Amino acid sequence: MQWRRRPVIYEISTWAWLHELRAQYGTALTLDAVPPREWDALAAKHTDAVWLMGVWARSPAGAAVANANAGQQAEFRRALADYTPADNIGSAYCVREYVVDERLGGADALAKARAELAQRGICLILDYVPNHLALDHAWTTTHPEYFIRGTRADLERAPQEFVAVGENVIANGRDPFFPPWRDVAQTNAFDAGFRAASLETVRAIAAQCDGLRCDVAMLLLNQIFLKTWGERAGALPDTEFWRDLIFAVKAEFPDLLFIAEAYWDTEHELLENGFDYCYDKRLYDALTRDNAARVRAHVLSSSAYQDKLVRFIENHDEPRAAAILPPAQERAAAVIVATLPGAMLLHDGQMDGRKIHLPVFLARRAPEPKDFDLQSFYRALLKNIHADIFHRGEWQLCRCTGWSDNASFENILAWTWRDENERALVAVNYSAQRSQAMVALEWDDLRDNIWRLVDTLNGDVYLRNGNPLREAGLFVDLDAWRFHFLLFEL
Repeated sequence: MQWRRRPVIYEISTWAWLHELRAQYGTALTLDAVPPREWDALAAKHTDAVWLMGVWARSPAGAAVANANAGQQAEFRRALADYTPADNIGSAYCVREYVVDERLGGADALAKARAELAQRGICLILDYVPNHLALDHAWTTTHPEYFIRGTRADLERAPQEFVAVGENVIANGRDPFFPPWRDVAQTNAFDAGFRAASLETVRAIAAQCDGLRCDVAMLLLNQIFLKTWGERAGALPDTEFWRDLIFAVKAEFPDLLFIAEAYWDTEHELLENGFDYCYDKRLYDALTRDNAARVRAHVLSSSAYQDKLVRFIENHDEPRAAAILPPAQERAAAVIVATLPGAMLLHDGQMDGRKIHLPVFLARRAPEPKDFDLQSFYRALLKNIHADIFHRGEWQLCRCTGWSDNASFENILAWTWRDENERALVAVNYSAQRSQAMVALEWDDLRDNIWRLVDTLNGDVYLRNGNPLREAGLFVDLDAWRFHFLLFEL
């Protein structure tokens, strides 16, 4: 499949999605039996790629660990009022084997689903989780050297950080800023055997999809891995795990897209190591903390860099946007992530206004009422950004100015898009107060024309003389969290 530039990616919790389809159609659906109308519905969202999250075989051992954890059981009950331990199928990120779970239909069913998506021009993204594997993954016994090892003394000293697997003691997987994940074993990114085996694993995955979302990718960078594990990891390799893997895989699968889940300002380094896109967690933090100034400072970086970022206001790791953002602010944030360069990530249920965060362990989710107004907004937004101007056009951040007695212009974020004779302006008041600004427009050919400015999201139309538009800019006056989505027509 050919990737579209600046794709819209739609994340689906595969198990929960199929559970709801089974209830809807009254039959035991697997991925190969999803009715065509459901694939059509995904295409109707103007989706360029679907990320089927959690298709790999999950770990019974991991599920047992979670069932014995009182904190996780409480979290599951918060998400699902009628929760029972049978709902816990193990974490999607506790992979026992990189084969499609038979309960989803297996590899042939995934191939059918991929073909259905491809018929509709939609790429398929799957997960890759190199930092840790399930405690009952075959390698924990056949290749313990692929993992960070411990001793019996370590196990006695820190039983919440190490686990016995047969005769071996292996460290639990971890992010250095959080307690260990007790259901997984920490792989050793410095081990040459693990690197070679990982390459073969990714080659096998690459044959089944068009893109890989790589979990906590920054944890495998040499300096971060060394800082986390020190001498236990062994000698520092001469090369980076990701650079070796990505360039080798792309030699065989040149169109495969690599997406990094990235934190701690590691985006530049991961992109240099071959990733096509990285999560934009900095933008997410700015948007959820109501700060227009932080958003503006972040998007001052070059368009070429921003084209490599994945923008989002929720995903399976973050709270539901509707649960933490007031309705007007959520819409403003969505306009921002949809109209900046880069990829846009949407989470299944986000368009419906779902508020309950679903743990990645659970096979089903609670029913929630749909927000039909929010659905209408997202449908209009996605239809608008599907236009070629937002995928092949040139993006430019606009300078906003104000007046000595009115500093509210600092709340206005604005940028333009242009593709040949097409042009658009997006202006957002990302604040809780009414704000005004003069938005500079850098198009010289505005002059000597009367322009019709069509706000395709709000339904307004304005006529403006091109000469003052070019010389002084466009005056905008926006209520709290409001926005303009303006197409310029002659």
